[in-house]
Amino acid sequence: MQADRIRIGSRGSPLALAQANEVKQRLVSAHGLDASAVEVRTFKTTGDRIQDRPLAEAGGKGLFTKEIEEALLAGEIDLAVHSMKDMPTELPGGLTIASMLPREDVRDAFISLRYASLAELPSGAVVGSSSLRRQAQVRRLRPDLNVIEFRGNVGTRLRKLEQGVAEATFLACAGLKRLGQADRITSVMPSEEMLPAVAQGAIGIEIRSDDAKTARLVAALNHGPTALCVETERAFLARLEGSCRTPIAGLAELHDGVIHFRGLILSPDGSRSHATQRQGSPADARAMGDDAGRELRAAAGPDFFQWSD
Repeated sequence: MQADRIRIGSRGSPLALAQANEVKQRLVSAHGLDASAVEVRTFKTTGDRIQDRPLAEAGGKGLFTKEIEEALLAGEIDLAVHSMKDMPTELPGGLTIASMLPREDVRDAFISLRYASLAELPSGAVVGSSSLRRQAQVRRLRPDLNVIEFRGNVGTRLRKLEQGVAEATFLACAGLKRLGQADRITSVMPSEEMLPAVAQGAIGIEIRSDDAKTARLVAALNHGPTALCVETERAFLARLEGSCRTPIAGLAELHDGVIHFRGLILSPDGSRSHATQRQGSPADARAMGDDAGRELRAAAGPDFFQWSD
């Protein structure tokens, strides 16, 4: 039991709040707390405010975490709940990811009001996505389609489809399932066709590195297999990162005590790509991801990471 109130920091979007409240419920259950002992505080981040241009142009990862992390460092909250795919690989000094919830479905969802799958879209159809990774993979799979920038939450994107702004879009299956909106999924993209973003479907809990009390509380929520797989993927991303304009995908899966990893980098137009695979023991998780990143960086050459509009 904890006498003091536990303060959780989160973005205010429906999905972010669903994730924060999942952490709250898990804390209440794990430690026999009264629900009133855990409070969720919301923050509007830089990423939430920017609506007039692609996020990659504004700085990419970190835009959805900055204000929350500042509050965490200032002691205004005790822990922060994040979608791990939004997290930079390098955290601010004094902060650490202390726990990871069980991972949801890692795959991407194809969503259309008229067509059953990406393959069924007619040539020239407009596909909207704000993700450079999804844009590049769609262009690689279907170079005959017209891919446009397409931002907004689930409701906004669905309204844009109804208005005819695009014929189709993509969202993470994990987010739709956590929102209770799995019925919105028209079809699921196999990871063999569209490799997910690094850490897609994973929820991380960030705390102050010196906060032993909160560390003990959230340790009970940690899902070891998810933490291992995300560690592999983030090591891969850390080795590759150098341009927020480079589409990067990576997925690690744990089967029978063996980590299986696939990594991919693409040019924004999807015309060029480099892929790799690895498998190894959990003890080698970080090293395996790092090695895969080194391989693709060497194969692609320095010019590959200098994309611009």
